[in-house]
Amino acid sequence: MGKTSGVPAMADVARLAGVSHQTVSRVLNGHPYVQERTRLRVQAAIEELGYRPNRVARALVTGRSQLIGVVAQNTTLCGPASLLVAFEKVASAAGFVVTTHRVNVLHHASIAKALERHRDQWVAGIVVIAPTASVHDAVDAVPPGVPLVMVDGDSERSTPLVTIDQEAGAVAATEHLLEAGHRTVWHVSGPPDWFDSAGRIKGWRSALEAAGAEVPPVVPADWSAASGYRAGQMLARMPEVTAIFAANDHLALGILRAMSEHGRRVPQDVSVVGFDDVPEAAYFIPPLTTIRPDFDAVARDALDLLMTQIEGNPVGDTRRTSIPTLIPRNSVRRPR
Repeated sequence: MGKTSGVPAMADVARLAGVSHQTVSRVLNGHPYVQERTRLRVQAAIEELGYRPNRVARALVTGRSQLIGVVAQNTTLCGPASLLVAFEKVASAAGFVVTTHRVNVLHHASIAKALERHRDQWVAGIVVIAPTASVHDAVDAVPPGVPLVMVDGDSERSTPLVTIDQEAGAVAATEHLLEAGHRTVWHVSGPPDWFDSAGRIKGWRSALEAAGAEVPPVVPADWSAASGYRAGQMLARMPEVTAIFAANDHLALGILRAMSEHGRRVPQDVSVVGFDDVPEAAYFIPPLTTIRPDFDAVARDALDLLMTQIEGNPVGDTRRTSIPTLIPRNSVRRPR
């Protein structure tokens, strides 16, 4: 079977795959109720014919754009960047095109402008990666009826939300250090206005309190390795510090260097756990024990919640939470 002459249409795909026009449409739109064998047959026909859906025509016929708007911070931080990449991947697989407006600063005016630009583009729905409280007032101003999902937002708001359980991840990190025999765990935190940071502080503290361990003061930082290095310089001078939970892997990297410069070996003298499992974490010296979020699961849940709204169905569970996983490596040991 070869390609048809001219530009292939959806009817050509249906004919080649031996299915109905409606089935091809369901496959293109990522409909969940299509048998896997049928889906593969349709995708093979699409590839053989070189079919490309006419998104403008489809929008006019269905009244629905195939464009999803994302609002995200202009950052290379592992969490937000990984979430964006994961969402683009799952949305593309479902037949959508993602357009992203990145803002340099997470404040009301920049978020409001990005949301307005997306609505001007006639997007089918909007996803906002919103790790700070400053984002929410702008989101609240979006008219009802616009499909919208928050990622990493405020759990107290009514907007559909998908998030990683930061508290559970921090509990796992802290308990891992306590189970290794450390009497307490120090915490180098992220910025105070980030929900991720607040959740990790809460989990760290609750794990210590549940174990009856002393709760040291939080060591404030931002998300950078330089900030972790500065915090590590202070902690390295404190002989009572034997275990540190860093709010992300870049902070942990800075802490590792500071400890090395002060002659405190990791993990022989100080154990360190990070958060995010950045691709380089396994190649730190020593390889870093860390918490791995499931960014793909968050992206799938975000798209599912968005699609429910786009298709006009009632949203039942407006909260989706993904539990991160502890990845043990060589940066934790029983204290001497």
